[in-house]
Amino acid sequence: MDHLVLTIIAADKPGLVERIAQNIAAHGGNWLESRMAHMAGQFAGILRVSVPAEHRQALVGALEDLSTHGIRVLVGEGSTGQALASKPIVMTLVGNDRSGIVREITALLSKQGVNLERLSTDVRPAPMSGDPLFTAEALLQVPSTLSLDKLQECLETLADDLMVELHNEE
Repeated sequence: MDHLVLTIIAADKPGLVERIAQNIAAHGGNWLESRMAHMAGQFAGILRVSVPAEHRQALVGALEDLSTHGIRVLVGEGSTGQALASKPIVMTLVGNDRSGIVREITALLSKQGVNLERLSTDVRPAPMSGDPLFTAEALLQVPSTLSLDKLQECLETLADDLMVELHNEE
């Protein structure tokens, strides 16, 4: 079996996911996991599929042909690389929004050797003031040699108002 990682973007409309799923199933593929979202009228998704090696090229061709329906699919190869010793940690952040906050957070994580596996962010009005409030939730792979106290201390240096919570994935 080959594993493929697909990135999909298209104008959101009913039946979009079904069309993709039909193509995968028609070529003997198995939909293993996915993350999908609707943003500003667009559908965006990333998914991992397995497909028998002999059907791989036909599936890739069928997925690329979806462009005639306005569905763009980028195909990447799945990896089975060896990971360094790490622990899964859930990170929650809340603070005043500002330009560059995601860049600052991800640069700090990278410098500490932390791998960002999943990230969800949002900006909403703060309850009392109405000022823009940045929130983030992430799944991290933290090197076993890095203490959570040290990581939290580093993250909190980014801003006085940044509240950081780190805990083991449950």
